Amino acid sequence: MKKTVKLLRELIALPSVNPSFLPAGDPLAGEQKVADFLAATAARAGLDVEFQSAAEGRSNLLAVLSPRTRATHRVLLAPHMDTVNGTPNQFKPQTRDGKIHGRGACDTKGSVATMLQAVCEIVKKGKRPATTEVVFAALIDEEQDQAGSRALVANNLTADLAIVGEPTRGKVVTAHKGSLWLQLETRGKAAHGSQPHLGRNAVHEMARVVHWLETAYAARLRDRQHALLGHATVSVGVIAGGSQPNIVPDRCVIRVDRRTLPGETEKGVMAEIAAELHRAGLQADIGSLKVCSCLPMETDPDLAWVRTFMRSAGQRRPVGMHYYCDAAVLAEGGIPSVVYGPGDIAQAHTTDEWVDIDSLEQTTRILTGFLRSLP
Repeated sequence: MKKTVKLLRELIALPSVNPSFLPAGDPLAGEQKVADFLAATAARAGLDVEFQSAAEGRSNLLAVLSPRTRATHRVLLAPHMDTVNGTPNQFKPQTRDGKIHGRGACDTKGSVATMLQAVCEIVKKGKRPATTEVVFAALIDEEQDQAGSRALVANNLTADLAIVGEPTRGKVVTAHKGSLWLQLETRGKAAHGSQPHLGRNAVHEMARVVHWLETAYAARLRDRQHALLGHATVSVGVIAGGSQPNIVPDRCVIRVDRRTLPGETEKGVMAEIAAELHRAGLQADIGSLKVCSCLPMETDPDLAWVRTFMRSAGQRRPVGMHYYCDAAVLAEGGIPSVVYGPGDIAQAHTTDEWVDIDSLEQTTRILTGFLRSLP
């Protein structure tokens, strides 16, 4: 599928860094250049194209393949256009040793290229489904707030199945963990450093809390296993307390990454940590950092549409993944969702991001075959 490779190279050369990662007005920021390019490509192929406003000055691109008769089903193909930031050279696609290198190659412009090319192949060969509408939805903002997928849900889009493009090594993923960021705060009493006994050290108290989170609480999480995802995790990523060495600190704050399993909620996790802190004889105020409160996702692999897609991919059993993506937003909005695409998450966000050309070609063939099989 040389056309998929060509399409991916063109996409990499159009920077679409999430605006949250750059100063206002930076020429590398925003998805619009990619959205315009995809719109033109899809229109030339004969698809119906529209832009859907999803955030201020930012739009999803929807390209629709209508069925031969009245639509009674819908399949959604949903990769995202935004990337993390990169160096100038990372926006110059390079082909070496059977790989395409460049920012977004696997996360997720590889998925964008394979999904759009698969739809274009169906049109070219006159294989439109009889009653299933196919919607290619190139989304904004997955890397930050998922405004693109949230806009789809807010506009009441429904589908029998959403295939969300992410680097899954060509495996159909039916479950992934959620991501919850928490802030814990300990309070003490300030005093002069020469008489620390007159104060109460909030950093010392927080050190005990951190030790408990990373040992006893983490061990307790390992006791609860999910068949596809393993166990939930906790990691303390930020700590700040005190103002200068000769003042006993009266406040200390940590920020915690808690990866959640299907069935866990933000409210439930916060209540669990608060209760177990109390039982451990520790005290800290706990709150959620709403900037990252992302639900886990689990779709029943026995659903007929999921089974059909898994068969197309030559896969008998579902797999899970540890990172979060737009699939959870769509699933929460009532669309049965799976995650699928070329590349490996190990290459995402790296200095030398790449995707294997063989995986691009295989993914395009599998998606094309699945679309051909639709009713």
